[in-house]
Order: sequence, then structure tokens, then C-alpha cells
Amino acid sequence: MELEFVTYILFSENHNKIYIGYTSNLIQRFYSHNLLSTKGYTLRYRPWEVVFIQFFSTKKEAMKREKELKSSRGRDYIRKQILNQ
Repeated sequence: MELEFVTYILFSENHNKIYIGYTSNLIQRFYSHNLLSTKGYTLRYRPWEVVFIQFFSTKKEAMKREKELKSSRGRDYIRKQILNQ
């Protein structure tokens, strides 16, 4: 069975914050960001909503896309195209 990886973007409307990550289990990861985590960046800006997902067949591809989205150009793209700000 082939693992599928997802690069995702979370948005906190209450705080106007973006979080970018990748995972092989988006549902569990989202649950962790919104409910389970007891420390870290995402705890402070709950609740989060998923505003973007992109699927990849390898971890390396997902990590590369995460890095692109975390660049200043990537964050501009997120604000303009995905969040329409």
C-alpha cells in the first residue's frame, strides 16, 4: 500500500494567522492542531480551518511544496489566491 502525503494550509480567522505543514494523516493532524496539542504555535491561535490541501505520492514532494509555501512568495500567494486578501 502506497502512503499519500498532504501539504496543507490552516487559517485562523480569529487571529488572521496561517499555518503550513505536511502529513500522511490529515484528519489526525488537524485534530491535533485544534484539540490535542498542549503546546506549540497552533495552540495559541485556535480554532483552525483547512483552507488548502495538495496531495503527493512521496514525503519529499510534500516537504518541497511546504517549503515553497513558507517562502515570502508562497505566503503572498496564499493571502492573494487562497484567502482572497
